[in-house]
Amino acid sequence: MNVRNDTAPPPAPAADRLVEATRELLWERGYTGTSPKAIQQRAGAGQGSMYHHFTGKPDLALAAITRTAEELRALADGLLSGPGTAVERVTAYLRRERDVLRGCPVGRLTQDPEVMADPVLRAPVEQTLGWLRGRLAEVLAEGRANGELPPSVDPSGTAATVVAVLQGGYVLARAAGDTAPFDQAVTGLITLLAPPA
Repeated sequence: MNVRNDTAPPPAPAADRLVEATRELLWERGYTGTSPKAIQQRAGAGQGSMYHHFTGKPDLALAAITRTAEELRALADGLLSGPGTAVERVTAYLRRERDVLRGCPVGRLTQDPEVMADPVLRAPVEQTLGWLRGRLAEVLAEGRANGELPPSVDPSGTAATVVAVLQGGYVLARAAGDTAPFDQAVTGLITLLAPPA
């Protein structure tokens, strides 16, 4: 007699497993290093299932990149819209838990020539980084307006600096095989935003 375990979640649909597998592989290997066969193996799905849901690797990659971008935006917006002063919210975003040595799952795609050469695949990457700069600029403008930041602060330029420091911090950490350079860059930026009294 089979006993059904009602506490176990049902298996994810094949399309969802394929997208999640592609997200992981793009982060680990990049677009070129991610083969349809590797996606199918990681997802536990067959070729027929893959081509039933997606027209091919580019279509599946677009779904994966879009989901990663949406997740990153939601996480960032949750912190940047949260409680606290403008500097506290930017600090919360900068200090959030990250898998530093794996790099930014969106930022790493900018180093992938095939993604950057394809306007359709590049679009969610470009839009997400643009959105992040814009959202940070809004928070920093709020901080300048309420006197938390000096009038000389340029919200757009400072937002671009925040994004550049994060992405550069990932690169330095990966080159060193150590998270310390990332942490040092973030701490330096926070000190510039909110110098000690």
